[in-house]
Amino acid sequence: MEGPTPVSALIHAATMVTAGVFLLIRCSPLFEFVPNVLTFVTFIGATTAFFAASTGLMQQDIKRVIAYSTCSQLGYMIFCCGLSNYNLSLFHLSNHAFFKALLFLSAGAIIHSIQNEQDMRKYGNLLLFLPITAFMLFVGSMALMGFPFLTGFYSKDFILEIALTKFTIIGLYSYLLGLYTAIITAIYSLRVFYITFLTTNNTLNFFKYKKVTNSVHYKKDHTYIHEASFTTYITLIILSFGSIFLGFFSKELFIGLGNSFWNQSIFILPQHNNHLNAEFFGLPSFNDLEINEE
Repeated sequence: MEGPTPVSALIHAATMVTAGVFLLIRCSPLFEFVPNVLTFVTFIGATTAFFAASTGLMQQDIKRVIAYSTCSQLGYMIFCCGLSNYNLSLFHLSNHAFFKALLFLSAGAIIHSIQNEQDMRKYGNLLLFLPITAFMLFVGSMALMGFPFLTGFYSKDFILEIALTKFTIIGLYSYLLGLYTAIITAIYSLRVFYITFLTTNNTLNFFKYKKVTNSVHYKKDHTYIHEASFTTYITLIILSFGSIFLGFFSKELFIGLGNSFWNQSIFILPQHNNHLNAEFFGLPSFNDLEINEE
């Protein structure tokens, strides 16, 4: 869905496209008693995450790259629901809302600063003109790719651990595709930042000679490139704090062991709950410990 950048930020971050994930979470009692449907949901989610990330890797429109990354992250949330970890899916949804809104609004600041151009091939060397926007986009990209101790890391890393500790074929399938998706996400996130801010100065060449429909070339000065307004950066700063600290401060609330935050709103069958295995993955299980009966 295409639309104005602020609308895109709202839709992709917190409302329309994430409504399906929220519906799956609220319908957890229905899905828990139909294991075949859970397997199907896991397959669709993992495949979607990998397919959307691969598609985003080839896009030239900066907003399309971020949009396909949304579809990819939705795949993570969906297959997490298929693995019966609905609380973790909602945790990733809330984390994703902050850094995805930050990415979209940063992209909007870039697009606005260079006369509504969205083709990344016409960008370049914007770090000299948009240093604050570059920092905001960098923070959002790091959180999106799951850089350690940023918001995206706490949910994405645990999703992969949950998938691996299922010890089933569909769990291994979702883990491998989720892992490959994380690698591709890092590649296209760094690609966007590099092409936009660090490459040779294609932007000035674009402004100097831009062809219009009547084949007339007109000249624009690079002084048109400017930072966004102060109110825009207030919003970006708030979102950047959420992209850095939200995962750390809300981890125990969403997926902590023994908390009563969800009460009866999410239902998980005991045999489907592998939270403890994932939390202590790599440590010897209680069954492997030798107990001295004396």
